[in-house]
Amino acid sequence: MSAHKYELMFIADPELDERGLKKLTEQYLEIVTKEGGSVDGTDYWGRRKLAYEIQGKTEGNYVVVNYTAEPATSDELDRLLNLSESVIRTKILRKDK
Repeated sequence: MSAHKYELMFIADPELDERGLKKLTEQYLEIVTKEGGSVDGTDYWGRRKLAYEIQGKTEGNYVVVNYTAEPATSDELDRLLNLSESVIRTKILRKDK
């Protein structure tokens, strides 16, 4: 198995402040680094209006992360993000196809 480059975009609860959002992001990215992957860049887009209401919310905190990891690590990250109460939506794209 070899590592691949991924782009993760997630939308977090709009109620989270900047510190809470950074803490949440770092908590999940620890999964990548613990498994020997690397975080290549994190971009906080801030609060934005959602295209449509999700879980009763009309806004969300957007975060985009580029990372390198094994497919299994990426799957686990996705699974954990989907279980999180603070994460409204996630999408992971493989960048090196």
